[in-house]
This record gives sequence, C-alpha cells and structure tokens, in this order.
Amino acid sequence: MKFTRKSLGIPYALWLVLFVVLPLAVLFYYAFTDGTGVFTFANLTGFFTDPNALGTLFYSFAIAVATTAVCLLLAYPTAYILASGRLKERQGIILIFVLPMWINFSLRITALKEVLNLIEGNLARYPFLNSVVGMTYDFLPFMILPIYTTIARLDPAYIEAANDLGANARQAFRKVTLPLSMPGIMSGVSMVFLPAMTNYVVLDMLYNSTYIMGSLIGSYFSAYNWNGGSMIALILLAVICLFTLLTGDEEDRPAARGGALL
Repeated sequence: MKFTRKSLGIPYALWLVLFVVLPLAVLFYYAFTDGTGVFTFANLTGFFTDPNALGTLFYSFAIAVATTAVCLLLAYPTAYILASGRLKERQGIILIFVLPMWINFSLRITALKEVLNLIEGNLARYPFLNSVVGMTYDFLPFMILPIYTTIARLDPAYIEAANDLGANARQAFRKVTLPLSMPGIMSGVSMVFLPAMTNYVVLDMLYNSTYIMGSLIGSYFSAYNWNGGSMIALILLAVICLFTLLTGDEEDRPAARGGALL
C-alpha cells in the first residue's frame, strides 16, 4: 500500500468515528426509541409538552443571553483600551486576565462563592444574578481575547482615512472600528453563549441549583431515563448548531480566530 498525505488523516478519521459519530448514533437511537427499543416520537413531543423542561430551556437561554451581554459590555471597552491605547505593560495586563484560567475551576468558583456569601449572606436570594456573576467571572477572558486580537490587527490607516474625511473620534469608532471588530465580537459571543447554556457546575457549586439544561440532562440519566435524557441532549445540540450557523460567517474570518489562544 502506497503511503500518501491522505494517510495521515486516518487516525483522525478513526477518532471521529469512534468518539463522535458512534456516540451521536447512540444518542439518536435512544432519543427516538422507548424503553423497549421501539421507534417513537413520544420523547420529542414529551419535551415540548412538559412545562418543567421548557421552563428549564428558557431559563438556560436567559442565563446564557444575560451572561453573554454582561461579558460583552465588560470585555469590549477593556479590549479596546488594551488594543488601541499606548500602554507599555499591555502584555502583562492581558496576562492578568488569562491567569485565572490557570487556576483550578473548582477553586475559583469556591472563592467566588465565599465572596458572594460575604456580600449577600444567602445565595438563594438572587439565584439568577449569582449565576450570571459566576459565569461572567468564568467566561470573561473568552470574550476579551478575540475582541482584543481583532482590534489590535486593524490597520490604523482606516482611522486616519476616516479622520481625513471629517469624522471625529466617536464617528470613526462607530463607522470604522466597531464594524471591523464584529468578527471578534461574534467569536467571543459564541465562545461564551454556548458553554453558558450547559454549564450547570457553576450553579450547583454556588447554591445547588438544577435549573439549567446540563443538570436536567444529568438528572434524566441518573434516573436511568436514557431515552428522555438523549432527546433533551439532542434538542440542546440542535439549538447550539443553529446558533453556530448564525454566527459562523463572522467567525470564519481570520481576524476572529484570536479566541483560539485559550
């Protein structure tokens, strides 16, 4: 057998088949069958007729949207100042944002829990707010870095041209910098929104909540209801795929790939 460059892809193809295709096939099988293995749509219709399941989906979506919005509001000014300013210690400041990612996730959330306990006294009073705070604390670097990378790569000649055409600083930002930084924004949004939809660990560690999709799926499998859990996981996968398709055009641009640093 002649060795070609295509042969280098064989290990990766085997990996995809064993750990992506086959698990998805098992997921589809359980999602569209009942406990006896008979094909059925009962799991699908059961999800959309269950108010608890729908409420969990909307609650997860609301947390993900709120977390993404807060991260964007905090990250964009920070990334803009770092990228367009003349800070001598720019790389050191960026390192400060990345350093928390080197600390164990459980330790970071535990430390945040102690701080919130000190402020509020009872974390159960504001579950939604604490969830957004916890996820923002965890995902903020994923929003800062792609936006920073995109703005840092912008050609200063664009701003100079806008100034030459009579635009002031605010107009140049609104007409030039903001549109050209959209790839980084969309990359950061997807890197925050997608995990925020399923990251129930933050909620469980803060106040032992089960209001998010990841924990709902886990509860189904813990109760050995693999069929219902597989259908919920499949619906969540469809939501994530739809969101990825909507943001994919911007993310495919080279300037949006700065988030890969993490």
